[in-house]
Order: sequence, then C-alpha cells, then structure tokens
Amino acid sequence: MRHAESAQPVVADAPAQAIGFFERYLTLWVALCIVAGIALGQAMPGFFATVASMEVAQVNLPVGALIWVMIIPMLIRIDFGAMGQVAGEWRGIGVTLFVNWLVKPFSMALLGWLFVRHVFAGWLPAGQLDSYVAGLILLAAAPCTAMVFVWSQLCKGDPYFTLSQVALNDAIMVVAFAPVVALLLGLSSIAVPWDTLVISVALYIVVPVAVAQVIRRALLARGDAAYRRAVAALGPYAISALLATLVLLFGFQGQAIVNQPLVIAMLAVPILIQVFLNSGLAYLLNRKLGVAHCVAGPSSLIGASNFFELAVATAISLFGFQSGAALATVVGVLIEVPVMLLVVRIVNRSQPWYEAGIQTHPSR
Repeated sequence: MRHAESAQPVVADAPAQAIGFFERYLTLWVALCIVAGIALGQAMPGFFATVASMEVAQVNLPVGALIWVMIIPMLIRIDFGAMGQVAGEWRGIGVTLFVNWLVKPFSMALLGWLFVRHVFAGWLPAGQLDSYVAGLILLAAAPCTAMVFVWSQLCKGDPYFTLSQVALNDAIMVVAFAPVVALLLGLSSIAVPWDTLVISVALYIVVPVAVAQVIRRALLARGDAAYRRAVAALGPYAISALLATLVLLFGFQGQAIVNQPLVIAMLAVPILIQVFLNSGLAYLLNRKLGVAHCVAGPSSLIGASNFFELAVATAISLFGFQSGAALATVVGVLIEVPVMLLVVRIVNRSQPWYEAGIQTHPSR
C-alpha cells in the first residue's frame, strides 16, 4: 500500500500534528452561537426575515455562500488519486463502507423512529416530529470528510488508509447521498422534494468537489509548502462560516428552543447511540477480520462521525431555517467533538486488547 510514487500526494494531505484550536473547542463555539443566535433573533427579527427571503429555487443564497466557504477548504485536502491504494487494506475499507452506507443511515432512521416518534414524542412539538427524523437521517447519510484526518492522527491511524477511505467515501457520496436520503425519507413517510434534493447534491457535493479539485491542483503545482500554507490558512474560514450559519439558524430557531429547551437533549440521544453503535461495530468487525489497529482505529472513527456541514446545508435547503430538520443536524455539530474525542480515547486505551485478539489468529 505504501509505494514511492504515491508518497508525495499522501504526505501533502497529512493531518496537522494536533487538533486545531477552533476544532478542539468547536462545542464551545457552537454553544456560544446558540446563545448569540437566540439573542439576535429576538432583538433583530427583521434582519433574519430578510436573510430568509433571499432564495432562488428554494436555495438560500447567503447560506449557500457560507456552505461553500465551509466545504471547499475541506475538500481541497482530498486526493481522489489515493483510491488506487485501497486494495492493500480491502478488509478495513470493506468494513467502513458497510458501516457507512448499509448500517449507519438505516440504524439512524430506526433510532429516529424509536425516540422521536415514540419515546420522546410527548415532549416534542407534534408538528416537527417528521422534520426531526429527516434531520437525523440527513446527518447519518453524510460520512465525515475533514475531521476524520484529525481523529485518525489522534489514534495513530494509517494516513494512507484514511486518505484512501475518505476519497472513496466522497466519490460514493456524489452518487449515493440523494438515493439513500430519498429512500429513508420515503420509508419514514416523509415527502421527498426530489428537485430540491438534486439541487442540494449538485450545489453542496458535485460543484464543490469539482471546484476544490481545481484549486487543489493549482496549489500543488506551486509546491507542497504552498499547498500546506493554503490549507492551514483556509481552515479558520471554514469554521467561521460554519459558526455564522449556526448563528443564522438559531436566530430562527430561538423561540422554539426557549419554549422547549430540552429538545436539544432529546435529539442528542439517538445521535449518541448511533456514534457508539457504529464505531463499536466497525472496531469489532475489524478485529474479527484481523485488521491492524492502525487501520481499525480510523475505520471505526470514519464509521461514527458525520459530514455535518453537508447535513446542515441540505436540511436548510429541503426544510428551511426554522425546521426541526435543521435543528437536528446542528445538534450533531454540538456533540461531534467531545463524543469523537471519547471514541478516540477508547480506541487508544483498548489497543492491547485489540491486538491480543488479532494474535490469536496468526494466519490472517
């Protein structure tokens, strides 16, 4: 899997040596955005109404611009040429794809149905139940892209495997995201606005991927150092755009949250369960198959985390700023960092147990 001709692009995409300042405290920033958004929404309702009205074909233009600023810096890091490296770790790749595309979205749809429509139904706004379930489905149907590099580095994951897996997931997402979302929304008896869904996939997956790859090639043509500097410089803009989007979203959601503050806690329950369910399943399957720990770690983390920027953008496009779907995806942002850091800790501390299990099957 490691050969000389592939070393350069992989090194260029190696993650930073430590989780960045913005990423490390993302939960704090999101919490502050909740407070700021609610306060501004109450103080400046006219401004938020104006922002909400700036739409073309059900796509909010300010949010669309912010989403591009969020997503493109992350996609610049992806080398689709790395997909040629997947053959050497086909078992780890297979486990991750199985969990990402056949387990995770469907298990979330089930958990959403169980908790939103049954366990917590009496405490949630009746008119938003379908929308909450839709948001949870959107969150689970988008495998993580950028933050996976951080989680992989923190668990000493194989960077070659991580890069290959992320590139493969992004390629699959271009064609599979819309059908999976439409299928699960249909199974959940939620109307599927196909035209808006297709527009969302084009705007928030296809076009950003193409633009990012053009920028990536131009940066790499200027040398690895220039590429690294550009990626590092763009990172804070991506996080800032995410936080600005959340302020807008909570400006519209503020009154509903003030009226029912436990909504966020209730929506967090199925998200937390699916994180531990999917990461644990991927970790155990890799161990059963005799996959090296440096591959099993990122495999389980990729299977658990979400491309929440895409989920937020699609939820807003499909259901609007004030929808339960948009709020549900933002809850995923709120808990992503602390929960994934906990999963990283579990993966690291369990390494002796994991490797002892592999050693009992030396033929693998």
